[in-house]
Amino acid sequence: MEKLSKTTNALNWFEIPVTDAARAKAFYESVFDIQMQQFEMMGMQMIMFPSQSPKTGGALVQSPQHIPGTTGAVIYLNGNPNLQLVLDRIENAGGKVTMPKTHINPETGYMAFFMDTEGNAVGLHSGE
Repeated sequence: MEKLSKTTNALNWFEIPVTDAARAKAFYESVFDIQMQQFEMMGMQMIMFPSQSPKTGGALVQSPQHIPGTTGAVIYLNGNPNLQLVLDRIENAGGKVTMPKTHINPETGYMAFFMDTEGNAVGLHSGE
């Protein structure tokens, strides 16, 4: 296993709470045009986002301790290569765009927000 330090990544793992694992999996697969793996772990339904090394990944999680919401920590999912491609799929998949593609600055790129099918407020970021 690769030795990691406290400065390797600011984010090691994230979990997005869901109440309907199948619906949430279909939404995120559709919006990001990806395939996600689902399994049960420690009594929870886990649906893994694809990731590569260095592994900074995350999952959709259905359990009594995971409650969807619009407040709390905000995560920004990868909307590359162009954020608008992702935004254009959100409403057809059952979500809602709550802030359109917005330019931050030339060095940072673009951001947007959406509400997923589970009631979570999620950010997006891309270079274009």
